[in-house]
Amino acid sequence: MPYRVVKEAEPQFKLLLVATIVSIVLWVISSYLPVVGLVVYPLQLFATFIHEGAHVLATLLTGNSVQSLTVSSDGSGAVWSQGTGSFSQLLISSAGYLGTTLYGALLLAWMRFGYPSRIALFFSAGFVFAMTVVFGLLAPVVNFFSTVTLGSVFFTVFAGLVLAVGLGLVAYFSNAKWANFALAFLAVQCLLNAIFSLTDLLLITTMTGGHSDAVNMAAATGIPAVVWVLIWFGISILMISVGLRIYSVSKIRKSETVFED
Repeated sequence: MPYRVVKEAEPQFKLLLVATIVSIVLWVISSYLPVVGLVVYPLQLFATFIHEGAHVLATLLTGNSVQSLTVSSDGSGAVWSQGTGSFSQLLISSAGYLGTTLYGALLLAWMRFGYPSRIALFFSAGFVFAMTVVFGLLAPVVNFFSTVTLGSVFFTVFAGLVLAVGLGLVAYFSNAKWANFALAFLAVQCLLNAIFSLTDLLLITTMTGGHSDAVNMAAATGIPAVVWVLIWFGISILMISVGLRIYSVSKIRKSETVFED
């Protein structure tokens, strides 16, 4: 069935398009100009916090415990948890990539329904802050740093607090226009990061077989890791498609006539 951008969503659609173009240009240029990479770097860390935070939430929702959350300077991250059961492992391992995609799609839906972007920015800041303090700092201390090093905890706390404060300042001082752009930009980062990360994961899985969420899934279910990567790809693309349709399009009624020159 044909779709079109609804008139009242045209400004939002243009905003999303600009945010997407700027994001892709920055990601491409950052490979050649390290200075530009400094702009992209905090956004990569934000997406990593969302990814690892999704692992944390899935762990807690399945009745398991989190020993630590760490974010590394290279943009990677890890969550150490205690728990058993294939179903729990399925949810926890899948939560990272799918959770990041879902978060980006939810930000798009939030904007589409006209809710204040500042609230979503404050929520994002609060989420990063909570993950940093509770699971990046307190959990490792309670577990006597059994799963992490002091250096990794320091970087996680430092990066998390800087991101949380930065997002809070943007939410507080930005006018409505810039707050909308900032939120659209964050949504795009989550969506692009999920796709790029899954692409990297597919290469790692097929070429090196290194440790990853997909390997964890293979160990828990017996289904090859590459199959799980492809499943996550499919689900992520579906969520992105639904999010974009909610954000900017509506169905054309059958009774409408479309004239073309």
